[in-house]
Amino acid sequence: MSHPDQILPNGRVVRYSFVERLTHWAAALSYIYLLLTGLAFWSPWCFWIAAVLGGGQISRMLHPWIGLIFFLAVVKMYSAWSHEMHFTEADKQWWRSLKHYIQNEDDKMPPAGRYNAGQKALFWSFFYGAIVLLLTGLVLWFPEQIPWSFRWLRTIAVFLHPVAALATIANFMIHIYMSVFAERGAIDSMVQGDVTLQFAKRFHPEWYKEIVGGSSAPRK
Repeated sequence: MSHPDQILPNGRVVRYSFVERLTHWAAALSYIYLLLTGLAFWSPWCFWIAAVLGGGQISRMLHPWIGLIFFLAVVKMYSAWSHEMHFTEADKQWWRSLKHYIQNEDDKMPPAGRYNAGQKALFWSFFYGAIVLLLTGLVLWFPEQIPWSFRWLRTIAVFLHPVAALATIANFMIHIYMSVFAERGAIDSMVQGDVTLQFAKRFHPEWYKEIVGGSSAPRK
């Protein structure tokens, strides 16, 4: 929930707290490491990535531990943001207007709150993807602990782990597009923590109304 006291001088507003940003970057940086080393393990054509990151043995040792860091960061983001990620009727309209979002025709988009429907979908896809990656990763991390009668778990893990990884990679690319191109200035908010009121009004008008208490003009 947003409050008017989030408004800063010079027409800016707090979008993310320091803890939210720290958690996000912990998840992002750990995910990038997992992505790179995972690709190295997935295909011989990509094994050179492991060599760049210190070698195959080091990458194999660090990959599961970094995976735990990523999962804990995702859980922390869930506790902070999940209550704002429920889908609404306005989100259905947002999906029907997706082509306007891609074409940066913001005036034709239904008003979004602090998070639009696309951001909510990415949030949930990463959350459930992280759960699948954790469970299958644990099986692959400790295969000798799996009883022979449950060997089918290894087969499932070998299949689902890369599938979940590829799905999150696709979502990661979409996330980059949305934060860099679709909503210019969004990535800055995750670095410095604030955005302009004009940004809020353009991309998240319902959130903007909450901030200014229903005023139609940005505060100075």
